Amino acid sequence: MNDDTPSTTPVEKHLGASNGDQLITGLNTAIRQAIRVLAVFMVIVIFLSVADVAFVLYERLMAPPFLLLSLNDIFVVFASFLAVLIAIEIFANITLYLRDDVIHVRLVIATALMAIARKVIVLDFNTVAPEYLYGTGAVLLALGVTYWLVATKART
Repeated sequence: MNDDTPSTTPVEKHLGASNGDQLITGLNTAIRQAIRVLAVFMVIVIFLSVADVAFVLYERLMAPPFLLLSLNDIFVVFASFLAVLIAIEIFANITLYLRDDVIHVRLVIATALMAIARKVIVLDFNTVAPEYLYGTGAVLLALGVTYWLVATKART
């Protein structure tokens, strides 16, 4: 092994796997395994969500009028698609954490932006209170500014 190759992964360094304390080493190993289990569960959720999108689309297309989607049906399908994309982003967050042992702030903020955008897309403006819209707008603005600041900082 050459001198450039680290003897431990970043996760092991951060979690203290090589600090000599057997209890801490064992607990950190358990945490790493739990994160791997979460990744597996997220993949299962993604595949089930894709099946749900296919089912919802099929169900909406087979209902009268045949092979036509109403505006409400389109919103339901869009919401299902976006839910799958958000699950994929969460999986990316999990796998990046396992690989790099850092929280990729920009990816987390992008995931949150996608989630709030999904919420905005499927909002029923006839039933939502104005305060809810103001709050959603404030969250969206804050996340957008945060993403811009993080992206600008990353370029410098």
